[in-house]
Amino acid sequence: MSEYEILITAAKQARENAHAPFSNFRVGAALRAASGRIFGGCNVENATYGLTVCAERVAIFKAMSEGERGFDAISVVTDTETLTPPCGACRQLIWEFCGDVPVVLANLKGKIEIIQMRELFPKPFDSSNL
Repeated sequence: MSEYEILITAAKQARENAHAPFSNFRVGAALRAASGRIFGGCNVENATYGLTVCAERVAIFKAMSEGERGFDAISVVTDTETLTPPCGACRQLIWEFCGDVPVVLANLKGKIEIIQMRELFPKPFDSSNL
């Protein structure tokens, strides 16, 4: 069992709760805190589309709202052949709250790819720019 299997499983479970009646694109994410706690998140769509929230952001906000700080990995699971990386907004938030963590991309067929956040977001805007 790889160190990320529990994280992928948690993301798959979170994906089951996705609310995606418009796109049918169900996404699950799981964020692992340095403490070992895992926070799942799913995408939640809205009829206005602009108020839709991605699974990665739900997981981050859930962890933050429960007082957790310091994260060491995040997983994103979709039911696609090509693995789906976080969108631009999620990349910004992952960098802001998690830093250069491994991003574990997976699908329901067992395909997995691990990418460091710095590869997905090579020139981030963060507090060092302020």
